[in-house]
Amino acid sequence: MQHLRQLLQTENSEIARLLRCSLHGLEAALKQARTELPHDPGAEICAELLQEIQNLLQPAHDKETLIIQSPNELKLNHLREAWNADSELSLYLGDASLKSQTDADLWNELHRKLLRIPDDLATFWQQHALNAAKEIGAIEDTSNLHQLPFIRNEIIYPGLKGSINVQGLCLSQKALLNSNFVHNNASENLQLLTSFLSLYLKFIEIEPDLNHALKSICSFDIVSLSKSEQQNQYIEALIDRFHRIQKTEENNDDLAILRAWIDMDEAIHSLVFIPPVERYSWWGKLQQESRRTLKTIVDKANKSGHNVRIRQLLGLYADVCAFSKDDLQLNCGGIPGEVLTCLRVYARINQEESPGRVIFRSLR
Repeated sequence: MQHLRQLLQTENSEIARLLRCSLHGLEAALKQARTELPHDPGAEICAELLQEIQNLLQPAHDKETLIIQSPNELKLNHLREAWNADSELSLYLGDASLKSQTDADLWNELHRKLLRIPDDLATFWQQHALNAAKEIGAIEDTSNLHQLPFIRNEIIYPGLKGSINVQGLCLSQKALLNSNFVHNNASENLQLLTSFLSLYLKFIEIEPDLNHALKSICSFDIVSLSKSEQQNQYIEALIDRFHRIQKTEENNDDLAILRAWIDMDEAIHSLVFIPPVERYSWWGKLQQESRRTLKTIVDKANKSGHNVRIRQLLGLYADVCAFSKDDLQLNCGGIPGEVLTCLRVYARINQEESPGRVIFRSLR
């Protein structure tokens, strides 16, 4: 161990950097093995070995955290340059450029943008980012994650350790249990809705690019949630609609439950980026979970004798505009003339029609 420590502490040594990366990789592999094989005969010795590795690496960690970076000293600057040069990203993100001034902020900013683009492109950039991190002595870290409350556990993106130490992001059932909105006797649908509410409230705190397009607050515009007044109004509306669903479920009125769910689904889909996220992105698929649950509410109402039909308004705007009202227009994102996102579904409940609402791309 003495020679390992001496080599690790050798300044400006490429061999020392390679050794550090290898030790981080060994540390990660041993941690994974202990998790998967807790009763293995070597588990106890493995724990002691992990401690020795951590002791070896700790001085390097401490020294590196003392470095104060200026914007021109980003270790991940090549990653930022490659990202900013990719013109395809602007199709989905508008202004896609990364503006962070530290490596940790850059890692988080890039990965939160990846949540808004198609899965295949996001996967490519996730791997590219990890490769760029390895080149400067950092490796993937899935043990240090900022937890967001939700109904399931899911790593959204990993953190880093080594030459850069930064938290990743994950969904956490444990964090959801600490939510003020959790009730033990809630239905399965209400549990999912509780997790959406809890998740959105936390995501609003960490994502500066979020906007809302909720008609009850602002009828003819998309407004940034960086404005505290708009943020407070949106959060109040979200919580109010959640409580309305709770009350209607207590009264067991199928139509009242359905109408309350349509309003809540609108609030969930009205949390938007500019341009709105791609449908098959992480964000897009997350929001579709709400809409699938709404369809189960419709099925229940129909089985109880009502005549209910809902329609998610997608495709060419000219084909769906007769079913919508007070729509919003953007000149970025998607394909000109098409719907970018359906904020509110069209509904017909026992011959009574309720128009939907969309954001669409202008033809100009």
